[in-house]
Amino acid sequence: MEFLLYSMCFLGALALMEVVAILAHKYVMHGFLWVLHESHHRPREHLFDLNDLFIPIFAIPSVVLIYYGTNGYLWALWAGLGIATYGVVVYFGFHDVVVHHRVQHSWRPKGGYMKHIMQAHNLHHALEEKEGAVSFGFAYASPIPVLRAQMKAIEAEREATKE
Repeated sequence: MEFLLYSMCFLGALALMEVVAILAHKYVMHGFLWVLHESHHRPREHLFDLNDLFIPIFAIPSVVLIYYGTNGYLWALWAGLGIATYGVVVYFGFHDVVVHHRVQHSWRPKGGYMKHIMQAHNLHHALEEKEGAVSFGFAYASPIPVLRAQMKAIEAEREATKE
């Protein structure tokens, strides 16, 4: 029974992190902390950029939960490990390495889930601006035709306000 509880804590935290990431990406990074995130939407000039300051910020809940988990609250350990897994596998492994090539490689997905997520993230980066971006998730993305339609609607709205 404990295995089930701890598995649910791990998997629940892992899944919840995608929701947290979408909301934080859309409303914090493309909101009041754009000053940090903007560097991620520009060509990389250095090994690290201001956007990398989000890494320790998002690591804090994981570290706190792991600390409490090693001090008597075992469920917290598994929740903290779920958050850490999201950070290492989804954000660093997929987003930073596969999509943005922070570690050089030549692999390109030829189809399926990985190609879909990469296309969605590339659409997110189609604009280098704070406003008007689509697809804020790292492990989930709407269908590409839906994202393209959203981009067209945003562009049409911008054009209408220019007139």
